[in-house]
Amino acid sequence: MSRIYLSAPHMGGQEQAYVAEAFSSNWLSSVGPNLDAFEAEFSELLGLPCVALSSGTAAIHLGLKLLGVGAGDEVLCPSFTFAASANPIIYQGATPVFVDSETTSWNLDPNLVEDALKARRRPRALVVVHLFGQTADMTALCALSERYGVPLLEDAAEALGSTYQDKRAGAFAPVSAFSFNGNKIITTTGGGMLVAKDRAWVEKARFWSTQARDPGPAYSHSELGFNYRMSNVLAGIGRGQLKVLDARVAARRRIAFRYREAFADLPGLQLMPQAAWGLHTNWLSCFLVDSACSGASRDTIMQALAAQDIEARPLWKPMHLQTFFRDAPNYGGSVSADLFARGICLPSSSNLSTEEQDRVIAVVRSCVRSNARPALQQAAVSDG
Repeated sequence: MSRIYLSAPHMGGQEQAYVAEAFSSNWLSSVGPNLDAFEAEFSELLGLPCVALSSGTAAIHLGLKLLGVGAGDEVLCPSFTFAASANPIIYQGATPVFVDSETTSWNLDPNLVEDALKARRRPRALVVVHLFGQTADMTALCALSERYGVPLLEDAAEALGSTYQDKRAGAFAPVSAFSFNGNKIITTTGGGMLVAKDRAWVEKARFWSTQARDPGPAYSHSELGFNYRMSNVLAGIGRGQLKVLDARVAARRRIAFRYREAFADLPGLQLMPQAAWGLHTNWLSCFLVDSACSGASRDTIMQALAAQDIEARPLWKPMHLQTFFRDAPNYGGSVSADLFARGICLPSSSNLSTEEQDRVIAVVRSCVRSNARPALQQAAVSDG
């Protein structure tokens, strides 16, 4: 049996033609027709101007620069996220202030965000992450942003295709970031996109992303720049991938809901909530494991899957529990800590076959069923 990966790239069929075009025309660097077209097509999707970059992390970094984040500033950021949401804050010499999650979507808790806004000197920005393909509560967070005068940056790296009240993730904040890493819903193998409401901001980010080279034949630089531009070759892959976005979202949702149905009769397994305010792409099929009911811990299930050459992972380890960020200010933390302790990501590739998903389901069911009865019996004895 072949290995089943957590979230594998899934090509749509047109990518090679665009890549071949880049090779045949010798547009292999960080300029070219694919780049122009990819940005135009993505801009049409979001309804906002954009610039293609080397990674989602680069997009967050330049987005923070556009918001004026600098040395000595503070930036509010979810604790429950991947490190790439927080690291660019450090790049800018600022301090992250971590905020816990709520249970409706696992995203930022607006009540705790307001607590942080009241308690601290005015932060320079608020990073909002749309986690695992589900948007945060943007009505509440946008209201807080306006009330306290703190601009938002949307980290939509995991949420391309998600919506909040029929508006696409990444279309709310002054500046937003997307990722096309190899494990995302669509991929350029490595890459990202910065989106902003102000076209002048997009052009400024484009300038910074090409080493901030001033106009003219000489290599003159009046500002600090970065090597952050996407290549024309990778943009060709992105063009092909963008054409199948809707199909990829539908496939990921179908996989998540099939898991939910397959585990419906098992105690102690719960799919990530599907908040009523928008479309959750279920980029990853995330479940919480209640070991007291299931008799099997998250780690026991992961070990059983690994023994069958099936990749699974825990949910993100919260930033406030990371050694590097241990001294950063933090508001709350119990919700994200619990999610990390009990959460598992199951294989979610959009090209996951029914037979492969059946393998995953069989291992999980076997693991839980073999442990659930003793656990329930012990619980009954304890209750008695």
